[in-house]
Order: sequence, then C-alpha cells, then structure tokens
Amino acid sequence: MIIREMVADDIGDLAKLYRQFWSEESCVKTMHKQFIKFQKNSSHILLSAIENNKLIGSVMGVICEELYGDCKPFLVLENMIVDKEHRNQGVGKALISELEEIATTRNCTQVILVTESNRIDACKFYESAGYSPRTHNGFKKKLKMRNKSQGSYK
Repeated sequence: MIIREMVADDIGDLAKLYRQFWSEESCVKTMHKQFIKFQKNSSHILLSAIENNKLIGSVMGVICEELYGDCKPFLVLENMIVDKEHRNQGVGKALISELEEIATTRNCTQVILVTESNRIDACKFYESAGYSPRTHNGFKKKLKMRNKSQGSYK
C-alpha cells in the first residue's frame, strides 16, 4: 500500500467508496470540478491510499488560519473513508499519519475532527490514533440549504 496525493483519476473510485458509507450517489463530474478547485487552493490536502493500483482509502484535510495567540493554523480532518474490505488493516492509520505529517510541515498546531457518536467503530479508531474525546466536545449542525431564488450572502 502507498499513500500519495490524490490525482484526478482517483475521483471515480472515490465516489464508489463514498457510496459504501453514505449509500448515495455522488456526481463525479461535480467532484472533478471541485477537485480542480481544491488543487488551486493550498488549504486542502487530499490523500489516497492505493493498493494494486486501486483506491482503497482517502482522507481530506483543510487547513484553517487562526486569528488569536500566535495565529498558527490548524487542520480539520474530513471525509475519511476506507474500503470495507480493507478496514482494520492499517489503511486509516497510514492516511492519518501522512496527513498529520503534512499538517506539521505546514505549521499546524492541532488536528480537529468530528464524527457521529453512534459510529462506535469510528470513535474507537480515532481514539486508537491518539484523538481524545475526553478533552473537548465536538458539535455539528446541518444547515438548511437556500434556494438560489432566495438570493445569497456575500
């Protein structure tokens, strides 16, 4: 297995991995457009785990700038996915390890993530990777999407 930066050719297989988790289709064309946008923006880190020329896992990190103290950036870990046939084989830990290494070289002081508390296996995994649920509380709120006809904020 190798961990490398994601390439555009990974997007179709990534959509298949996401379907395993969310049980819904992703628009591959839109994913490609978003991937191109991310490539132009240095705040997004997209990693792929590859085995036998097949995508078996992926993670996204988003570097956020801080506005207090020494104003050091932090990283938000998002969209971690490992193929169901490759779980519990070190793929996730390898992805997180590489993401943390990149975050360190980019001067990030911490990694933040949120996962649903009912995802017991995911919670155990993140704890085994050194993330503590006891030191902080994470919260999440889904927002209602506005119709384009309602206008937008700038």
